[in-house]
Amino acid sequence: MTVESSTRLRWTIGVALLAGTILPLHRDRIGLREQEAFRVVNSLPDRLYGPAWTVMQMGALGAAPATAGIALLAGNRPLARRLVTVGTMAWTLAKVVKVLVRRGRPAALLGGVRSRGPESSGLGYLSGHAAVSTALAAAAYPHLGPRGRRLAVASASVVGVSRIYVGAHLPLDVAGGVALGLLVDVASSIHGEAGR
Repeated sequence: MTVESSTRLRWTIGVALLAGTILPLHRDRIGLREQEAFRVVNSLPDRLYGPAWTVMQMGALGAAPATAGIALLAGNRPLARRLVTVGTMAWTLAKVVKVLVRRGRPAALLGGVRSRGPESSGLGYLSGHAAVSTALAAAAYPHLGPRGRRLAVASASVVGVSRIYVGAHLPLDVAGGVALGLLVDVASSIHGEAGR
């Protein structure tokens, strides 16, 4: 597969996933399947909170400079720049999408939500943590060996599930964040190729 066809495929997957999460959304109610998926994850045992909280930090805005620092220590300055760029861009765009869509957090839309840790404020769709962790994992992926790639994908996945577990997001919020993260990475790689 050529770089161009790979980029086109990643862009198509990102757009399809984003559309697939936006089309079924309602600001004031949640579909039955999404409710069921949320309840399965949100009802997991409380003892998982410590590990979940730790993993969730890989989707915080601070993860961008932290991962960039690791890339710098490894001697990869271009990757360090890209990680800061995609992480910050994903976080910023997630904030913009939240204002446009205006979907509430799970506790505002469902009864019996188990909120763990500090209560999340603001709007729910889409998950900024999922967007940031996915963008960082996608940017780092080509620079990693097989074990590192598996770890990057697994970490980004666990960040999204953890956001559901703590009661901060619904499944479509997380899937939308993943889609945005993929699109940010693709846009960054296209921009990087055009600048060469």
